[in-house]
Amino acid sequence: MITKSKGTYDILPDESKKWHLLETAIRKVSARYNFKEIRTPIFESSDLFHRSVGETSDIVTKETYNFSDRKGRSITLRPEGTASVVRSVIEHKLYAESNLPLKYYYVGPMFRYERPQKGRQRQFHQFGAETLGSKTPLADAETIAYALDFLHEIGMEDVTVHINSLGDGESKTHYRDQLRAYLEPNINMLCEDCQRRFEDNPLRILDCKVDKDNPVLKDAPKPLDWLSDNDKMHFEDVLGYLDAMGIDYVIDDRLVRGLDYYTHTVFELEADHKSLGAQSVVCAGGRYNHLVKSLNGPDFPAVGFAFGLERLLLTIPDEIVAEEEGVDLFFIAMGKNVNHKAMSIVKFLRDEGWSVDYDFFNRSLKAQFKQAERNNPAYYLIFGDDELSSGTINIKNATTGDQESVRLDDLKTRLVSLFAENA
Repeated sequence: MITKSKGTYDILPDESKKWHLLETAIRKVSARYNFKEIRTPIFESSDLFHRSVGETSDIVTKETYNFSDRKGRSITLRPEGTASVVRSVIEHKLYAESNLPLKYYYVGPMFRYERPQKGRQRQFHQFGAETLGSKTPLADAETIAYALDFLHEIGMEDVTVHINSLGDGESKTHYRDQLRAYLEPNINMLCEDCQRRFEDNPLRILDCKVDKDNPVLKDAPKPLDWLSDNDKMHFEDVLGYLDAMGIDYVIDDRLVRGLDYYTHTVFELEADHKSLGAQSVVCAGGRYNHLVKSLNGPDFPAVGFAFGLERLLLTIPDEIVAEEEGVDLFFIAMGKNVNHKAMSIVKFLRDEGWSVDYDFFNRSLKAQFKQAERNNPAYYLIFGDDELSSGTINIKNATTGDQESVRLDDLKTRLVSLFAENA
């Protein structure tokens, strides 16, 4: 038997109801904030992710799915969504639009070769959003509010915003130098990955899951201590906008995030939910002012966030989607002679907008009713040889058992009336 690949899973019909709930909430909140959907390819040139995420990042060095196509080009299944959105903005010259900033959201599968665990798979799905073309701290604050409102929309109320600033340019360079000088005497006390990161990007050491409790890091310099006056003002303005919107937050001076392209504001949303266990972070994001330019685009600042949807699915209780779904009508045909006319009626009703199902096996009347009950219809339509001859059809209320005969020419009008009465 051929089975699914490790780190992937099938979304079966009962589970898809939860996905529909999430996707409906995404579109509802995105419309509220005037974000438009963008859809990008599942695979891209490997160079896109090497240049954006970082050649030495864990994602690129350990987790990407890379392959060569038939012409020998290096291709990567996308491990995250931001780089693809930025590539699309550059390629289609969307940055030249007059209606700035650009406000896009995306939903789709991503791929990382990591150890599968609860709520985390090798093929996973992200909901992300990007605001491109604005340096204002207001965009940072709106991005956080947008992410938080989405969580509230799906019923998650006990959420904490953790926020920090990495600064930009001179601030980030000075902080990196100070951190490297502090870590160098004790670098051998950190894990092998952190020893490698020391040369490539020491900020990632603060994001290490292995060394997060290592005493070496306890008194490490903090990014906030090395912000320039302008960068400090940017961060204070972000906090001011959050205050104005009534959004509580925690300043987390060790928060750095793991991707190279972040500048200024970085944030995470932590949810206190028993299904998430110790890994309470459900959303992460921040500002990335230089990514567009680094990919040969213009100087075009941006800020965004991403959710892992599988993690959010863990928080949705089964009872929310447990209500039984059903069809509007179940057609019961009695006798093979009526099948052609029956299919004509079914097609007509579907064209008029009703959901209709029927029996495929020419089973007995009792068996058809049993099958119909499994589909939880509002009404049964019963059609046999007598009805075929008289041009009528029987409508039976599945709840009350009340039954009536109507002419086929009047079927639509009567059904409209019945559904309106029971709305």
